[in-house]
Amino acid sequence: MSKEQTLIYGIRSVKEAIESEKSLNRVYVQMGLKGASAFDLIKTLNKNNIEISYVPIEKLNRFTLKNHQGVVATIAPIKFLSIDEMSKIIENKKDYCQILILDQISDVRNFGAIIRTAECTAVDCIIIQSSGSAPVNGDTIKTSSGAVFNVPICKVSHIKDAIYLLKQLKIKIYGASEKAEKNIYQTNFKSSQAIIMGSEGKGLSKSILALCDELIKIPLLGKIESLNVSVACGTILYEIVRQRGF
Repeated sequence: MSKEQTLIYGIRSVKEAIESEKSLNRVYVQMGLKGASAFDLIKTLNKNNIEISYVPIEKLNRFTLKNHQGVVATIAPIKFLSIDEMSKIIENKKDYCQILILDQISDVRNFGAIIRTAECTAVDCIIIQSSGSAPVNGDTIKTSSGAVFNVPICKVSHIKDAIYLLKQLKIKIYGASEKAEKNIYQTNFKSSQAIIMGSEGKGLSKSILALCDELIKIPLLGKIESLNVSVACGTILYEIVRQRGF
């Protein structure tokens, strides 16, 4: 596979790529693949005049040993937004804007799950750092169920630069941290804001904590001291959805 291509796999991920008008270079489908979802995907491929190569499962397994569900495709790499493009998105969202910042989330499955939740909760843009962040690869796309094609992702050299810009654009910065005094149910999320989620092991870095306008936490009532970052992110985003009256 060319370095200029990204491998995606799974019925849902490939269908999402088509519906998001991504340019699929090639689609490989397992010979004899059955099921309603597979039939629907093949129908969608034919409708969009996308060529299908029917191949034995052994060939698909050479692409990936992950759960490809009998479908593998190659696309051009995901296009990340520049910080200027992100700024335009925010400026166009005059009434309300929801940004999600990931401070070096390195696990691709957590990253994919977060993207999926962000898409479901209408996050306007996700910001990641060039170094130390999980890549957008087949695992990320599969775990996100293709949501990665629907949520703008801005990749920056330093998260601090993005935070400074957001502050200039009147976006309030909330950092998710166990060090917070207020929990999410005591916080008003009805204005434009950015939520920063820290890495799986270390949480938010000290330099990022210092730039937050306010710290927030999730109440933990059991003996475990923390939640998985993707679960924590989902909890916060859906509290924001609740407060907005959906």
